[in-house]
Amino acid sequence: MMKPRLIGAAVGVALAFGFGTAAHADEPYIALISKGFQHQFWQAVKKGAEQAGTDFHVKVSFEGPETEAMVDKQIDMLSAALAKRPAAIGFAALDSKAAIPLLKKAQKEKIPVIAFDSGVDSNIPLTTASTDNKAAAALAADKMAALIGDEGEVALVVHDQTSRTGIDRRDGFVDEMKAKHSKVKIVDIQYGAGDQLKSTEITKALLTAHPKLKGIFGANEGSVIGVIHGVTEMKRNNVKIIGYDSGKEQKNAILSGVEAGAITQNPGGIGYETVKAAVQAISGKASKIPKQIDTGFYWYDKSNITDPKIASQLYD
Repeated sequence: MMKPRLIGAAVGVALAFGFGTAAHADEPYIALISKGFQHQFWQAVKKGAEQAGTDFHVKVSFEGPETEAMVDKQIDMLSAALAKRPAAIGFAALDSKAAIPLLKKAQKEKIPVIAFDSGVDSNIPLTTASTDNKAAAALAADKMAALIGDEGEVALVVHDQTSRTGIDRRDGFVDEMKAKHSKVKIVDIQYGAGDQLKSTEITKALLTAHPKLKGIFGANEGSVIGVIHGVTEMKRNNVKIIGYDSGKEQKNAILSGVEAGAITQNPGGIGYETVKAAVQAISGKASKIPKQIDTGFYWYDKSNITDPKIASQLYD
């Protein structure tokens, strides 16, 4: 299993990148636009980005729309950030195509673009710092199959079908089931915009429509909390739940046995590596940046949730 890069002090790295040993008023400015702000996941990404800003002596801003359904607002934020002429842009796309015109503008203005968490359908970003979401969701599929005896009906509640994370987590789960678990039938895939209330109603509808349902995969924090609420409200505690990311409510659900387990990313590492790559780009070292920065993932459940290497990647 891939081992996440942990956030750590970048001793001497600022010197290597040519930013000196102390903060100055003329520090390069790096603007990060995330997919949202409502989940603790994004707060953890922000914390990692800010740590990198401190280590590399750059100014870092971090913002995102209130919810992950606000594609237009995210585009407005990206446009406003470009207008400030940052040294580099970090961008986590809600829609992998909608932002391309603005990214082309950044390219024309020689502003390096680093994608994070969710890439875009373009070669403009120098790299993408993210989890291998297809591989992570495939592991979730294997875990689900094991939990339900490798046969029966399952469903997915996914945050969207426009972002790279939504697409890859859906496809990673579905493709793995088709390839390795032929007796497991995926009866439905629904999209709840990562909204807990919407995902709760979707889950209740799924449980009503499919009385034999054995399991549900919630593809991000908001999705799986909705699944937890829906299953609990419908008193269908025999349904196996697998989630993604972390958060206090999800961790408690795993400890209580309501949720079987989840995939954890390395959100702080995603933020850190995004800023680190941006610093390399504006230091004239773009050729040294890998095309993909794999920040890793783990499976966690009640048996290993307190393991230090797992606990360090979880957030409340």
